[in-house]
Formats: sequence, structure tokens, C-alpha cells
Amino acid sequence: MGYFTLDFKKAKGASDARMSDHIERRVIASNVDSTRTHLNRELVELPEGVTVRDEAIAHRIRSAGIKRKITSDQVRAIRVMMSGTHGDMMKIQQDGRMDEWCNDSMRWLYKTFGRENIVSAVLHMDETTPHIHATLVPVVTGERRKAKQKKQTQGGRTYRKKADAARLCADDVLNRDKLTGYHDDYAKVMEKYGLQRGVRGSEARHVTTAQYYRDLKRQTGELETDVQQLQSEKKDADMQLKQVKREIGTQKLEAVKTEAKTALIAKVGSLLGSGEIKELKQENRQLHEEVASRDESIVKLHAMMREQREQSRRELTEVQGKHIRELDETQKQVSRLARMIEKACAWLPQLKELFRMEKLCRVVGFSAEQTAKLMCGERIEYSGTLYSEEHRRNFKAEKVTAQVFKNTDVDRNKLFLHINGQSISDWFKEQFNKLCRNMQPKQKLKSGMKI
Repeated sequence: MGYFTLDFKKAKGASDARMSDHIERRVIASNVDSTRTHLNRELVELPEGVTVRDEAIAHRIRSAGIKRKITSDQVRAIRVMMSGTHGDMMKIQQDGRMDEWCNDSMRWLYKTFGRENIVSAVLHMDETTPHIHATLVPVVTGERRKAKQKKQTQGGRTYRKKADAARLCADDVLNRDKLTGYHDDYAKVMEKYGLQRGVRGSEARHVTTAQYYRDLKRQTGELETDVQQLQSEKKDADMQLKQVKREIGTQKLEAVKTEAKTALIAKVGSLLGSGEIKELKQENRQLHEEVASRDESIVKLHAMMREQREQSRRELTEVQGKHIRELDETQKQVSRLARMIEKACAWLPQLKELFRMEKLCRVVGFSAEQTAKLMCGERIEYSGTLYSEEHRRNFKAEKVTAQVFKNTDVDRNKLFLHINGQSISDWFKEQFNKLCRNMQPKQKLKSGMKI
């Protein structure tokens, strides 16, 4: 059972423009998959005449009926981020319950803070884990929380304030007791999705997206360093093993020679019975002891090397397994994306036609920026060369006018690319014919001569 995320942050200053650029994708972060941005959704309908999040915040404050002056340092908006453990959120998406999860989350926001105070909410599907960015304007009514606790100790006239007067106060919304209550209440809503709240009183803190990717990059670098270190240690161990094998062969050969010499001397000693033979026997025993000690050391070294190779193999297998799992997950995501694009093209024939026309514009020779303007129906002026796949050559174009539009007489979904008012194929044919005429040799007509 995974955990849900319910994170509150105060927006600083009179505007939260930087976060608005991220939420509304006016600025594309490095962790955003632009091929999935079209899956993002606005969950709150903006008021008439309001088009962006910053305007929605200002509109709510103007329409709240606040009488007191709002100072420059007051918090005008609170950012609410709602999500869950990556595996659980992907299961919700695969089970087709993403709309249900969004609706339950938005109902909880409306019930807790008031529908009119939730001025914006956007579902992001183009990042690693689906999540909602909601914007809360902290408009409250009633007496200030701190004022209720303060007792008047000095004399003088007191003034009674209206109990239902609207005011802007983020502290009343985000005090410690209420934050605990928010998480307890939201946990009941998320229970049916297999998501629970975190440990009460935990010292764990939310990690920002930028910090998460910095940590991930650092961990990847450490893993690569560990793999290189393991490979280096394995290479050293193999070299040591070869050296030990050579030493073992040499030591065994020396031991055989020593035994042969000892046997020969023993035979001679038995015949001669000299005292020098006894000394040689004693030296022989010492040599045997040294050889036995060396053999024992070699056995221990072999055991240590086997253990080290086994440990290196386990660690390398673990790193390779983790990398394979990450590749499998990436391939699954790519496969799901391909299926989704295929379904979208089947449901929306116009989308498939847009993909075809975008490819044609890029093949012909228009830049990405020019192609984007053409796909929006704009007319552009172009100078350069245009490539024809039919003729397999480039044709020079000087200040031509290009435009993409529909021809409903042919097909309501069909798009056509025109150059100077002609279809692209007709324009290429005309340029090819001109080129052929220019390449024919000029022949001079002579009187009385037939050509």
C-alpha cells in the first residue's frame, strides 16, 4: 500500500509568475516529456475574461469583497500539489481511474477550502508521475485566529468587527492543527485507491523535483564508479591468481627436487653414517615445514580470492539487474505511449493528418519554427531550396509564399501545402519543366534550313 502526497506551499510576492510558467508549460523543464503534454488537463474553468493562472488569482481577490488594504508581503496564493507513490499512480492510470481520482481530489478541495477559492487546477501527465497542481487563494471570514487568543489588558474603547467580513489570511489556513486535519481527511478519500497518509510526526520532508533529479544523477554516477571499481578489482584478482599458479608450480617442482636430494643423501648416509647427514636431515625437515606453511597460505589466499570473485559477481549482477529493470520500465512506457498515439490517431483522423503534414513540411525543407507556423495555418515567406522526393532534387525558391489549409471539396480532414497558390506537387512540376527547358541547347535558325 503506497502513500499519497498532499503538499502546501505559500506563493511569495504579488505574483506567482514563475510557477505559473511551469504549470501552464510556457517554460518547459528538462523532466517534461513534450510528446505527452497534450494529455495535460485544466480541471477548473476560469472566469469569463480570465485566461491564465495569475489573472485568476487577482480576479478572486478583487471579487472577494476584501475591505482591508492588502500589503505587498501578504500571501496571495497557496500552491497545493496532489499525487501519490509512482507505482500506485501508474496503476490508477492503467486501470482507467485517473478521471475518478481527479474528481475525488477536486471535490475534497472544494469542500475543504470553498469552490470559489480554488482558482486553478491542472493535471500534469507529461512528467514521470501524474499529479495535480492546484491554486488556493486564502480568503477567509471571521475574527483572526490570533485575535481570539489575545485578551485586552488595557482600557479604552473597543471596536466590534463584522464576523463575516472577508479577509486574506494564509496563516489561518495553514496552521499546524489544520494541516494535520487536512491529511487525515484526505486519507479517507484516498483509501479506495490504496493510498495512505505518511507517518504522523515524521521528520521526512518533501523533496523538490530539481533535488530529486540531482540525487538520481549523483546515485547513477556512484553506481558507475562502483562498477568500474569492481571491474578493476576483478582484473587485479585474475592477475594475482595467475601469479599464484606460477608460484605454486615452481614451489612444487622445488619440493620434488628437495625430496629427491634428501632420499639420495639418506641412502649415502646409511652407507657412510657421517654426522653431516644428520644435519642435512634436520635442514630437510625445516624445508618441509616451510613448504607446508606456504601451502597453507596458498590455500587461504585461494579461498579469499574465491570469496572476492563471488562478491564482485553478486554486486555486478545486482547492478546489471537494476539497469535491465529500468530499461524494461522505459520500454513499457514507450510502448504505452505508442499505443496511445495510435488510438488518438484512430479517434481523431485530423491528428493523423497533422502528423503527415508536419513530416511533409520537414522533408521539403522548412525549419521547425517555420513548420510550427504552417501547422497553425499561418502564411510564411520563404527563400532557399525546397526538396522534391518525386524528382529527388532541390529546387531554388526566391521569396515564395507557403501555406497549409484544408480543401473541404476533397476531404474535410485532408490538408494541403501550397506554394505561391499552387499545390506543392504542381509547383515542383513547374520548376522541373523550367529546368528542363533551360538545359536544352539553343539552336540558331538559318535561312532555308529546317529544324
